[in-house]
Amino acid sequence: MDRNLTERNGLGVKMSVEWWSFELLILLSGLLPNPQLETAVLSVCTNTINALYAIPSGLAAAGSTRISNELGAGRPERARTSVIASTLLAIINATVVCVSLFASRRVFGYVFSNEKEVVDYVADMAPLICLSVVIDNIQGALLGVARACGWQHIGAYINLAAFYAFGIPVAAALAFWSGFGGKGLWIGILSGSTLQAIMLAGIIRVWFACNEFEFAGSKGKGEVISGEVSQLN
Repeated sequence: MDRNLTERNGLGVKMSVEWWSFELLILLSGLLPNPQLETAVLSVCTNTINALYAIPSGLAAAGSTRISNELGAGRPERARTSVIASTLLAIINATVVCVSLFASRRVFGYVFSNEKEVVDYVADMAPLICLSVVIDNIQGALLGVARACGWQHIGAYINLAAFYAFGIPVAAALAFWSGFGGKGLWIGILSGSTLQAIMLAGIIRVWFACNEFEFAGSKGKGEVISGEVSQLN
């Protein structure tokens, strides 16, 4: 029970840390010139990303269940296949969503506002939103693997490093010192998401490589013992 509580706490912290970073982004947009426009557009972008994250979140949950079952059965090679399948499905979903979103970028803003200035700004932000969709889908698949391996606490540490030690400072620098405004804030948070995905992918790659080696070694020992028993009989 204590272990389950620790894992749930780690998952809650990980999700809260990432969510708070986007809320901080909207707060920072209020310090920019023309804060009403910047805040409105970033709110549209954030709500869009949150809505579109439902599909990769579902894929992550399904992938987490499958991967944890394979790992529990001592089949890391099948677990790795499940990781690849989950990632490919996430990429396919990201491709479909990005094509649809980019094609409708000139009218998409009207879902949230009737102000032409807001709609035009959202259209300019569309390429960055599409990149965020791609990263979020890949990141969702990787987070599913992390949950399957019981790495909720590691995910929280990665989020802290990626968003607060890297993403938010980059966002502030681009927005306030380089003059990119709201686009700079979004580029900063996008860089944090990208770093998060890279760190997760690296850890997962190393972990599966090590566990495949251990599994192969234990399988080899089992075959040697079986051979010795057969010879004795």
